[in-house]
Formats: sequence, C-alpha cells, structure tokens
Amino acid sequence: MRDLEPREPGRVGIYACGPTVYNRIHVGNARPFVVFSQLKRYLEHEGYAARLVVNVTDVNDKIYDAARPLGVPSADLATEMTAHYVRDTDGLGLGRPDAEPLASETIAGIVELTQALIDSGHAYAVDGDVYFRVRSDPDYGSLSHRSVDDMDQGEGVEGADRKEDPLDFALWKAQKEGEDTAWDAPWGRGRPGWHIECSAMAEELLGVGFEIHGGGSDLTFPHHENEAAQTRSARSTELARIWMHNGMLQLGGEKMAKSVGNIESLADALERWGRDALILLFSQSHYRQPMQYSDETLGAAQAGVRRIREAARRLHPGASPEDMAPLRERFFAALADDFNTAEALGAVWEWVRESNRRGGVGDAGLREMLGVLGLDNLVDATDDGGPDDDARELLEQREHARAARDWAEADRLREELAARGWQVRDSPTGPELVPAEP
Repeated sequence: MRDLEPREPGRVGIYACGPTVYNRIHVGNARPFVVFSQLKRYLEHEGYAARLVVNVTDVNDKIYDAARPLGVPSADLATEMTAHYVRDTDGLGLGRPDAEPLASETIAGIVELTQALIDSGHAYAVDGDVYFRVRSDPDYGSLSHRSVDDMDQGEGVEGADRKEDPLDFALWKAQKEGEDTAWDAPWGRGRPGWHIECSAMAEELLGVGFEIHGGGSDLTFPHHENEAAQTRSARSTELARIWMHNGMLQLGGEKMAKSVGNIESLADALERWGRDALILLFSQSHYRQPMQYSDETLGAAQAGVRRIREAARRLHPGASPEDMAPLRERFFAALADDFNTAEALGAVWEWVRESNRRGGVGDAGLREMLGVLGLDNLVDATDDGGPDDDARELLEQREHARAARDWAEADRLREELAARGWQVRDSPTGPELVPAEP
C-alpha cells in the first residue's frame, strides 16, 4: 500500500476501466463504478479537486462477435449498449464521472502511442499487425508479481505465426473479414488492441504519472500489466502512481461473469433491490475483497437501509453532540486507511445505535458520513417526505381507539394509513409513522 502523493498539491486524477459494451452490464460491473465514485466523493470531502475518468471500450473482438449474429453494424451495437450503460449506472444515483472517453474517439492518440513504441524499438509491425516486445521491458511483471516465463497473454493462437515471441501482445490488429469497423494507420488498416486503448485514453485526459488507476482485480493481468508496460516504454515514466483493484462479486461460489453465466443485470438488480441496498452492500466489504452477492446478503442490506432511514427520522436539525464526534473521526480515519468502507460503516452503525438510545440527536454527523458513501438521501428523504397533518391525525385517532380497546376501529385506521403509504412502528419515544414497504 502506498501513500497518496499528488503531482500537484490538492489535485488527484483517477482512471477506472469501464465496460466493454457488447451487452447490458451486470451488477458485478457496477462495483468499480460505485467504489471509484465513492473514492472521488471522499477525496472531495477531504478538500482535493478529484477528476474521475471512466472509459468505455467500444472497439473490441467481443463487440464484433456479438453484432455479427444480430446482423447489425458493430458500431451501432456499441452505441446502443453504451446508452444502456449510462442509463443503468444513472440508476445508482452517484452522478457521472468527470469524463467518459470512447476508444473509438481516441484513435489518433492510440496511433501516436503505438508509433512511439515502434520508433523506440519496443514494438514491431508485421502484416498489418503491431506487437509489443514484452521482453524489451525489464520491469514487465512488476505489477502482477508474475514471472515473465509463466505468463500467457490470453490471445490464443491469434497472430502466433507473426509474433517474435509468444509473450508479445497486440497493439494494433489488421482488419479481418467480418470486421466492419476499422481505421487507417501507418502500418495498415485495422483497429487497436484492448490494452493500448486505455493507455491512450488515460494519458490524453490525465497525463502520465497521474495518481490512481483502478479497476477489477481480474484486470491486473494482462490488461493493467500491459498498460503499465506500454506507457513506461513509450514515455520513460509510469502511467499511474497507485494501482487500486476491487474484488469480484461472487454468485453461487464463482466470480460473477457473462462467460460463467451467473449474472444479474444491473437494471434488474436495481429494480429488485433498489439503489440504496446495492450501494450499502458494496460498502459493507473492503473494496479489495471478494463480495458475496445473494438474496440473503441483499435482504440484509435492505434491512440495513431501513435501519438507517428509521434512525434518521428521529434526528433533529443541528450538530451532533460532542461525545458523538469520535465516531465521525473513526469513520473518516477508516477511509483514510486504504479506503476501508467496511470499517467506516462500523462507526455508522454505532452512531445509529447511540442516536436511537437517546431518542434522536442532531443530524449533521450522520448526513456527513453517509454523504461520502452516496447514501445521504436516507437522511434527506426524511426532510420533505414526512407524514402530513392528516396522517398524524389518523395516527392519533388510532392511539385513542387502542386505548379504548376498540380494536376494530384501530385496525380500520391502520388500513387507512397503509392506503396513504404509511405504517405504524413502535419506538422508544412512542408510535411513529414510517413509509410502508413496497
């Protein structure tokens, strides 16, 4: 783990690898979106000017392969799925990244970076393809901590007869039959390889040597290892200072992935569980750890959302008592230590328990903590969405009926409240109205 040391005081650049848009994204793809959106919020809370860049890979073999049986141009499929991705992640309510570059709009930068690697002897062109000489980089393998001789680029037999070394990987691929999207380049018409796309997009928007490069742990090798090698070899400096990898979602004991088939789309997950439960679930695990995704864990997250929301209803305006301050300090200390949202939430739960014990305290502390996680709406929802005077009058009538042991009238009034969207909950300070669960 490395300390955050910005190139420029007070400014932090973050690049996170986004989706390859050949299908709707699944909920596992949402984890890095949440992690790095929350990281940006935390850094801004701490006074940094944080710039978050999340790319879209819209040029890729997977897009060609998905478009072909549909009989549609690959660019059209990529455009459609990019729009779905934006709408689906908008449902998380965390805002958009500061920039969302497309690989297809960064071709000039990709060509320039590839040419720089050829000119410096780190890459070579053959039959319209361009390959990176892995053994030309003495630091190759330093990110993934692998021996060069034990590596497999995952490119199969493609280009094997043209590579100088089986370890070399493609920077540019000559256009093949059935590939309907291609660009002209000095070494031939084709399109970029996956790894060079991200190196070029990151450099174009954040420069080299930016602060944090993120993405799923499954990208450490070969994707991030290759990104680092390309930029280091072409620019004689590191692409990023810190590499930050989030763990995978586990569903049915395996990594959630389209290739495994154990996926749930983000759109379906949002509809089933709601954005608050998803964000709370993601926050309950340290970002580096795998996370269990199941009906049980999401049901528990929904219960946690209700618990926070109900505690928020008992809050009153103003600052929290001074003796609650250590919990706030514990929350932010946990985030300062490798962005440990799981430990930070421990302080939130203790804050909620103590507030409930006192029958409610000032709302400032809870709102501030939840705001960093993107869950401040759990407090804000209580500001304008409380019961109106008619609902309060019905609650009072129900309590009179209960005191008179008129159970039929009490039940009728309860049903009328439910029809208005409210249910009665007992609390240490007496009965209260909370929104009825859907």
